Amino acid sequence: MASTMANGGDPMVKVNDVLVSGGVEDVYGEDSASADQPITPWTISVASGYSLMRDPRHNKGLAFTEKERDAHYLRGLLPPAILSQELQEKKLMNNLRQYKVPLQRYMAMMDLQERNERLFYKLLIDNVEELLPVVYTPTVGEACQKYGSIFKRPQGLYISLKEKGKVREVLKNWPERSIQVIVVTDGERILGLGDLGCQCLPVTIDVGTNNEKLLNDEFYIGLRQKRATGQEYAELLEEFMTAVKENYGEKVLVQFEDFANHNAFDLLSKYSPTHLVFNDDIQGTASVVLGGLIASLKLLGGNLADHTFLFLGAGEAGTGIAELIALEMSKQTKAPVEETRKKIWLVDSKGLIVSSRKDSLQHFKKPWAHEHEPVTGLLDAVKSIKPTVLIGTSGVGRSFTKEVVEAMASFNEKPLIFALSNPTSQSECTAEEAYTWSEGRAIFASGSPFDPVEYNGKVFVPGQGNNAYIFPGFGLGLIMSGTIRVHDDLLLAASEALAAQVTEENYEKGLIYPPFSNIRKISANIAAKVAAKAYELGLASRLPRPKDLVQYAESCMYSPVYRTYR
Repeated sequence: MASTMANGGDPMVKVNDVLVSGGVEDVYGEDSASADQPITPWTISVASGYSLMRDPRHNKGLAFTEKERDAHYLRGLLPPAILSQELQEKKLMNNLRQYKVPLQRYMAMMDLQERNERLFYKLLIDNVEELLPVVYTPTVGEACQKYGSIFKRPQGLYISLKEKGKVREVLKNWPERSIQVIVVTDGERILGLGDLGCQCLPVTIDVGTNNEKLLNDEFYIGLRQKRATGQEYAELLEEFMTAVKENYGEKVLVQFEDFANHNAFDLLSKYSPTHLVFNDDIQGTASVVLGGLIASLKLLGGNLADHTFLFLGAGEAGTGIAELIALEMSKQTKAPVEETRKKIWLVDSKGLIVSSRKDSLQHFKKPWAHEHEPVTGLLDAVKSIKPTVLIGTSGVGRSFTKEVVEAMASFNEKPLIFALSNPTSQSECTAEEAYTWSEGRAIFASGSPFDPVEYNGKVFVPGQGNNAYIFPGFGLGLIMSGTIRVHDDLLLAASEALAAQVTEENYEKGLIYPPFSNIRKISANIAAKVAAKAYELGLASRLPRPKDLVQYAESCMYSPVYRTYR
């Protein structure tokens, strides 16, 4: 689920992971005009007539006014009817709802993006709860798997081993010059689906794929070779990171997305001291889960340090979440993080991570190797550790069995269960299973969306621990403050800001996350808190500090409303 690059006037677009916030500065003036303030529809060259209608950034379809049709040579190229953007939106939503297959809805949305960008984002912003499962998980997983077959038009940048030695020149081929965010992937670990090579949308670093099905697929669009590793891989990534900073400056945010564990941790560790980098799978997931945990304390009682956490899965998501929980506990209790880590236990494919296994563990697992006798299975680990919180980041569907959930419910009045693996098929358990097996006592959140569940006459609304709560606001907070390095305290600030937006009404439904319909407001508040922490820590370079950071964040956000062309 990688992404396009974001310029100053455009939304920070993750083609599938939807970001709905906009740039801080506007290079060409396109987004600085209000809806009733006329602008000229050009960036570098004048667009008019047939070419204007084929330009997705400026096309308005049947919303062009009589005056605009005369001024821009559109007479006769459109039917005589004039439709408002709102009426266009209503028609398209009616059409989308006719599709019964989610992938067809996805393709229809991508078609719309390719012909009318503003209408695409208006649709998405106004109907985010209905359309997010289409352009994000779970449908995006199927789209990535079948991308070679449904590929029509490139929407971003592909950098393969063929471009080694020429990456800086390749970046210059991108039409925008003021780039603020780059979301990049090498496609090796897409959701819980594994290596999807070049099929996870740009910006893609294509070093090949080890997926035999793709290598034998006549429609595959990437390099047909096994994945490059070692020095060849490292040199291409180094060239990319160097070229990014040379082309776009010190403040460009590089968001790593869906890299496999063995590269994700190394890349984050290597480039954090020299670049503004953020790994969504390690840090974004951690921040959104911590936000849900902080919010859940209103229902569970106590502080974070009063709880015991057990993870199934010890990869980048699991260890990233665990570390952020430990940091937040350390911040609250003033205890060393080495001490707070002892409240957190991880289970990997070989069983509970304990000190006797330390010599054979990957480096990112070693901080979680505590003193305990070896335990092989999850159920035995649950019975032994007796956690109050069970978190799944394993990518293994249905691994929270009936016995596991019943065990959690046997010693917790309100067991907190996070089944975070995506897509839906990989979720550790369903919402219905969690509520049913716990006799309606579980507090449940998942990575993929689940419908409300009725149990014993009561309706339970499951929460979705979705990274889209965090990365739009987090990225905007970094950009609007001119932050040049990501600090863990910024992630804690984002988590706390997210938790603070859960209302009493949400809690009454059993929700520990605010509704996605408020994502713009949520993102603005997170951006403001992240920026405030950046200013407090001396990491911000955009001076003077705005007086009202929430208001400033809202003013930076992209507006999808049509502009009037003179």
